[in-house]
Amino acid sequence: MIQSLNPANGKVLRSFDALTPEALNAKLALAASAARSYPKESLDQRVFWMRRLSALLESDTEELAALITAEMGKTLASARAEVQKCAATCRYYADNAARILKPEQIATENTASYVRYDPIGVVLAVMPWNFPLWQVFRFAAPALMAGNVVLLKHAANVPQCALAIEALIRRAGFPRGSFQALLVEARQVETILADDRVAAVTVTGSEAAGRAVAAQAGWLIKKSVLELGGSDPFIVLPSADLDAAITAAVKARCIANGQSCIAAKRFLIHEDVYDEFERRFVEGMAALKIGDPMLDTTDIGPLATSKLADDLGAQVAAAVAAGGRVLTGGGRTSVDGAGFYFQPTVIAGVLRTAAVAREELFGPVALLFRIGSLEEAVALANDTPFGLAASAWTNDDAERERLAEELDCGAVFFNAMVASDPRLPFGGTKKSGYGRELAAEGMREFLNAKTVVVGGPAPAAKPAVVEQPKAEAPPSEFSQLATQLRKFEPNKPKPEPPEQRRIPGGLPPIQFEAAPDRPRFAPIVWDSPPEPRTPPPMAREPEAQQPEPAEPRRIPGGLAPIQFDAPPDRPKFAPIVWDSPPEPRTPAPIVREPEPEPQQAAPVAHDAQPEPQQPQPQPEAAAEEPRRIPGGLAPLVFEAPPDRPRFAPIVWDVPPDPRKLAPIVLDSDPEPVKRPPLVFGDDSQDDDDKPSVSGSILGL
Repeated sequence: MIQSLNPANGKVLRSFDALTPEALNAKLALAASAARSYPKESLDQRVFWMRRLSALLESDTEELAALITAEMGKTLASARAEVQKCAATCRYYADNAARILKPEQIATENTASYVRYDPIGVVLAVMPWNFPLWQVFRFAAPALMAGNVVLLKHAANVPQCALAIEALIRRAGFPRGSFQALLVEARQVETILADDRVAAVTVTGSEAAGRAVAAQAGWLIKKSVLELGGSDPFIVLPSADLDAAITAAVKARCIANGQSCIAAKRFLIHEDVYDEFERRFVEGMAALKIGDPMLDTTDIGPLATSKLADDLGAQVAAAVAAGGRVLTGGGRTSVDGAGFYFQPTVIAGVLRTAAVAREELFGPVALLFRIGSLEEAVALANDTPFGLAASAWTNDDAERERLAEELDCGAVFFNAMVASDPRLPFGGTKKSGYGRELAAEGMREFLNAKTVVVGGPAPAAKPAVVEQPKAEAPPSEFSQLATQLRKFEPNKPKPEPPEQRRIPGGLPPIQFEAAPDRPRFAPIVWDSPPEPRTPPPMAREPEAQQPEPAEPRRIPGGLAPIQFDAPPDRPKFAPIVWDSPPEPRTPAPIVREPEPEPQQAAPVAHDAQPEPQQPQPQPEAAAEEPRRIPGGLAPLVFEAPPDRPRFAPIVWDVPPDPRKLAPIVLDSDPEPVKRPPLVFGDDSQDDDDKPSVSGSILGL
């Protein structure tokens, strides 16, 4: 018979029959079946279930906390904190399982070498009552995320907590059989562990329970992890913050009503601060309020069972017999005449050689020891068969370094009380057990670290890639030439951006955007005719240094050659030569617009109109939309060379009265170039009969 008792009043909450051998075998068969199918679930699916489990823990915090308090007696406030810690642990493994389970690549002479982490199957968990949810979840969360299957044998006094955990995991979506709570008696554990379908076992509990299970697991050659008792030291040195140390000392001694393996039990206080620490620590312990654990005003609730209270009373008597002085508390008590309560107790002066000075005290009883040096503190702290954890209070870096190195335990906390954390491995040395829980180390305890090697030559090592700043684009040929020319003018100030060159003629400014690798030229602006001016002479380099002029490219059109002399800091371009008119082409259609008002213009010289020729049919080519400029000339079609874009043709609309255009004066010409007059046909002639002028143009 398995019974759930309320330690606050000793009343039975609920009773359960232990599983029969047939029922137990059925659960083992279900676990074995799940061990074959559950690992095939994707990691993303397991992460989803684990996050839902965390959410359920948070939403059901009040109900679960009340159940914990009812079955084992810790205060309701500490029970709520326990549930929240379980939810946080589920989230941690949901977030970090992929990183922990990722195969580890190892460089060898082979093509590939790595270690992968595979689940091992069914794991039996023997868990205690002092943290009925936390002790289970800190093992079950990483085990389930790794793909293992869990069988829980919980403490006999918390069966309802065991069933509540299984219900939560099933509600979260984990498959049937992946987690089962076994309501069995202690003697049935041997049968379960001996079953070949069980691959490993983990135990959290007393030294006696750990010995029994570990002995059988060793005989069966099955993996085991033990997290057992502790007699943790709490060391205070002269450099410590005494106020913070005393506050933490009272709390550290009374975790879960003093029923915690990592609770501080032996207080080693330096003689320089011992008297003040003793006085204030005793006051703090005596001020704790004993009462109903369901009330938020209660500091200390009952012990979990009546036997635990009796055993603790026997240890207090042994301490007094070994020279100890009871400074406060000292024995059992009750609330309203019932319950398994024990007074917060402080004992000083116990002989260090006494057995009780080295034992674990599982209740709110503290032993005080006076020390004279750091060496004495280390020796006394290590003088125990346990090695779970230690809390040391000092602000001296050298003392911290020595304590961290010389204390024989699984964890050392400086200026803080010992606590478990899912991000940090947890476990002890000596009779506190072996193996680790929590963090990546705890998850890998029940995984097969499988080595995988792919034979063959190792791939060539790739050279390390170092990010270099991106080099600037190389200068263009024009920029290089300009740089060379500037060497002959070392004292010349940096020129300002060029002014607009204005050429009379009346057209709006034309802006030429430079390509990314070309310099930007000054825009050409057409405005009203300025006063005639003589262009300044152009400074020329000696003829020996001038590059040979390029062969003129001839473009049909009939005009005299136009020579463009480049300034000193610009390259010289090939001249444009107009030859005799070619065979006329079919002109582009002339689009007329309403005739503008007649304008006064200078007379235009007329020459004989060339004889029209029959236009030869030309293949039609896609042309851009003509830009329309009033003026009366036939369409000018500029055919771009192969490496330049095609410009839209310029179309002259309704012809105005004939006028003489003002001469074009180029700044770069040393002397004005005389050009033949433009010849226009009779305005009465049909526009369709006008010959076209075609050619090509070299643009910058």
